[in-house]
Amino acid sequence: MPILKAGLGYFMLVFGAGFVLGPLRILLLVPRLGERWAELVELPAMLLVCYWAARWACRRFDVAEAFGPRLAMGFLAWALLLAAEFSLVLTLRGMTVRQYLQERDPISGAAYYLSLIVFALLPCLPVLNRRIR
Repeated sequence: MPILKAGLGYFMLVFGAGFVLGPLRILLLVPRLGERWAELVELPAMLLVCYWAARWACRRFDVAEAFGPRLAMGFLAWALLLAAEFSLVLTLRGMTVRQYLQERDPISGAAYYLSLIVFALLPCLPVLNRRIR
C-alpha cells in the first residue's frame, strides 16, 4: 500500500507543479524565447520538483529503500502522468496522440522524453547511490 500512496502523491505533486509552471511558461517565456527555449528553461525547474517530490513521497509513505518498491512507485507515477497528460492536455488542445508527438520540437521534445525516464527513476536514486558506494 505504501507504494500506491507514494506513487499517487509523487504524481500529484509533479503534475500540480506542471499545471502551475506550464501556463507561466506559455504566457511569459514562449513570447520572449520561443517554444523550444521556453521548454528547455522550464525543464530544470521541473526536474528539481521531481527530485524533491520523489524524496518527500518516499519518506512520507515509508517506501522501502529497495530498488523494486522504488521502481514500482516511479513507474506508477509515470503511468499516471502520461495518462493525465494524454487525456487532459490533448483534450484541451484538441489533438490526437500522434499529432502531439509529431508536433513536438525535436530538441526540447527529446529532452522532455528523457526527463520522463528520469522522473520514473528518481525514487530509485538513493538506492542506486548506496549501491555505487
